Amino acid sequence: MVGVGGVCGGALWLGCAEGSLLMSGVYVAVSAAPLSLDEVVGAVRDPRVGGVVTFCGVVRNHDGDRDVSGLEYSAHPLAEEVLREVAQEAVAFEGVHAVAAVHRVGVLEVGDVAAVMAVGAEHRGEAFAACRFFIDELKQRVPVWKHQLFADGSDEWVGTP
Repeated sequence: MVGVGGVCGGALWLGCAEGSLLMSGVYVAVSAAPLSLDEVVGAVRDPRVGGVVTFCGVVRNHDGDRDVSGLEYSAHPLAEEVLREVAQEAVAFEGVHAVAAVHRVGVLEVGDVAAVMAVGAEHRGEAFAACRFFIDELKQRVPVWKHQLFADGSDEWVGTP
């Protein structure tokens, strides 16, 4: 789980075995522990930031017309590295100063938070644009796979190569 943070050498850090904060204003992690939006938002706090946009992906109870009972996420060992690359692209947007994201792995129940991200920028428009880019690219490029478990006992893998 993303832990309580502090300041080290002028940079915010999060006490987390997984994940890392780079001096570039990027924090990413892949974690089996429950996620905290507050901690991810805390990672993008910066005196230059006037707007923070967040996204929380939550396990819903359906996929189309099928009832979902839960999900199991698994990740390639390079998932965190690819997530970091995407975050570095997002933090390069004009006016963006910090980007943070954590994606969950393991078995999740309906209502559990599967992914959280936050973008801190000078203005809301910049933060919204970078956050939209970030989540879209995460879904396209980061090797995290979803195993959907349906209420009728069937299952389905989504996003596998």
